[in-house]
Amino acid sequence: MRLRSGLLALLIAATALPLSAQRPAPRRPAARRAPAATITPGPTVEGISEYTLSNGLRVLLFPDASQPTATVNITYLVGSRHEGYGEKGMAHLLEHMVFKGTPRHPNIPQELTEHGASPNGTTWFDRTNYFETFAATDTNLTWAIDLEADRMINSTVSAEHLASEFSVVRNEFESGENDPSSVLMERVLSTAFLWHNYGASTIGARSDIEKVPAARLREFYRKYYQPDNAVLVVAGKFDPTRALALIRDRFGRIPRPDRTGAMQLWTTYTAEPEQDGERNVTLRRVGDVAWVIGAWHVPAGSDPDFAAVDVLSNILGDEPSGRLYTGLVVPHTAASVFAFNFQLKEPGVLLTMVQLGTPDSLAAASEALRRTMAEVVSRPPTTEEVERGKQQLLKGIDLTLNNSQRSALALSEWAAMGDWRLLFLHRDRIRAVTTADVARVAAAYLKPANATWGTFVPTAQPDRAPVPPVPDVTAMVANYRGDTARAAGEVFDPSPGNIESRTTRGTLGNGFALALLPKKTRGSTVNASISLRFGSLPAVRGKATAASLAASMLMRGTTRHTRQQIQDEFDRLKAQVNVFGGPTRADVRIETTRENLAAVFRLVGEVLRQPVFDTTEFEALRSEQLAQLDEQRSEPTAQGSIAFQRAMAPWPDDDPRATLTIDGQVAALRGVRLAQLREFYRGFYGADHGQLAVVGDFDAAEVRRLADSLFGGWRSPVTFERVPSVYRDVGPTKIVLKTPDK
Repeated sequence: MRLRSGLLALLIAATALPLSAQRPAPRRPAARRAPAATITPGPTVEGISEYTLSNGLRVLLFPDASQPTATVNITYLVGSRHEGYGEKGMAHLLEHMVFKGTPRHPNIPQELTEHGASPNGTTWFDRTNYFETFAATDTNLTWAIDLEADRMINSTVSAEHLASEFSVVRNEFESGENDPSSVLMERVLSTAFLWHNYGASTIGARSDIEKVPAARLREFYRKYYQPDNAVLVVAGKFDPTRALALIRDRFGRIPRPDRTGAMQLWTTYTAEPEQDGERNVTLRRVGDVAWVIGAWHVPAGSDPDFAAVDVLSNILGDEPSGRLYTGLVVPHTAASVFAFNFQLKEPGVLLTMVQLGTPDSLAAASEALRRTMAEVVSRPPTTEEVERGKQQLLKGIDLTLNNSQRSALALSEWAAMGDWRLLFLHRDRIRAVTTADVARVAAAYLKPANATWGTFVPTAQPDRAPVPPVPDVTAMVANYRGDTARAAGEVFDPSPGNIESRTTRGTLGNGFALALLPKKTRGSTVNASISLRFGSLPAVRGKATAASLAASMLMRGTTRHTRQQIQDEFDRLKAQVNVFGGPTRADVRIETTRENLAAVFRLVGEVLRQPVFDTTEFEALRSEQLAQLDEQRSEPTAQGSIAFQRAMAPWPDDDPRATLTIDGQVAALRGVRLAQLREFYRGFYGADHGQLAVVGDFDAAEVRRLADSLFGGWRSPVTFERVPSVYRDVGPTKIVLKTPDK
């Protein structure tokens, strides 16, 4: 896994080339066939049931008949934390190799395509997982379970395949080396952790990636890719009885390994000691935007205190009310800020990141970050801050649990922490977090002696933060039962004919079109999409920047609510709302629940029809976008993408279809005025050429009434005419861009 732009992002596994012309690697030594596997039922929490095969494989079934798809996700409890000397990056490299095929499945990429599967593999500190999402059919489910069972023990891990694949992983390594914020985070983590492998990047060391022997990689594979070290999740639309029979048949054939000698799985006994003073690291590389990072050791993800740590991270990093945003972005000391934590099996870290507008403000930003973090202890979070943080965290968990596919993937992280039920236990703990809890963990862990910035400061009497031991998860969850089961969705046939027969269409008096598909969904969820179309090519020429910014400003305040109030209300309503747009359209994406749909629609209507275009918010938005553009100046991917688009679509810069250079975008941003945004909104926005699509658990008549009251009388002042897509025969060309040190 790689950290991109300083933010957590899962690394997509590269798919392999066809293996039909390649010699298979030596298979594992023949092992006796295991006797018929037995299945032991385990706990059930909120619709998720656990089973254990006699060979040690843990199975989680999450049936959700309302989904048209199913997901098979297998998690191996091995990640970069388990790598030894010479093995840095081995877990991630093996993730790539497992896509190379088996004797029975020699061309996995082709099989994935044939089954219409959406696959991926990811590696993190404590685990590696592989998953496929596919149309819910018996054939696809049988194939996916057979594939994962086969490549658990029969994957091709040969020297020939390694010779071709290591360069792909090395390219990922080099791509990350181009990102100063990502590299700086790696340096901070390696400085914060003296002995524990959480200080080593999951992407690994370049030398180990290039030189690891295939034999050593096979040993790693044989040791960790075994049924007693794996958790299999099946979620979505499937028959649980048939799925268990398939799992017993395919995975039950694999014997439990002999965990003695080289095959023994050792508990990690390297413990990071209490940090005994501030640590400092400085990175000097080519780049355009300065960054400041702070890191503090925090307990293991299963620790009861971690719920309060989670809320504390939200209080620090939230926008626009977060302590970092108000302390650094509002006074223009920084362009953007982030705060997050690594919730892991063993004690991890809480991190803060500050992106600067110019390197000249580095000293001021560093001082402001230190001051803001100290003030979290001296001026503890308020009840409002704590409740806002809890609402946002609980909303995210609720939305995940309402979607079986998301849940299937999220369970990988909790299983790697010790037990999948920690997801629900952590949710319950967040509910119970108090202001005093957050103040206590802030005082306990945000200590100068526990921080890693970049400069060492001798301390006569160090005030060290303790590192709690990992809790006994088995005892912690032994009698846990969780909440009552969520509302179940209906079995829905996703064929085009059925979708059309269930959809009602209509048009309001002003031309606003509706497409409504009511259906019972898990958790009574509803998804809606609003598209407003306006203007014409002559009318919007030269207005692209103002149009884009106008759409971005809609969620930043209305005549009745501030940006923060809008965000708080959507959080309270458990709604995920995104608004975006450009010269000829504006779009809204909504995810919420039946009981909150009407209130969400009314607030969305207010956002679209009553924007205030606040001066302060406009300047903050422009500053953020300018900082993002400055960061791309020496970045090869951004430069290559812009050059390619300009070559393929050479429109004049005032054409809405044009791609501007970074200098052109910067000039446009610096030159645009707030009055132009207001003028564009007044001159173009309207619903007469708009569309509303709603799918989920809702009352169609109520939605029609709401749409009519909110958008029925809203018309654009100008005639809409679609901007045409025109083929341009540009001919072949070659562009060479110089990006030194990248």
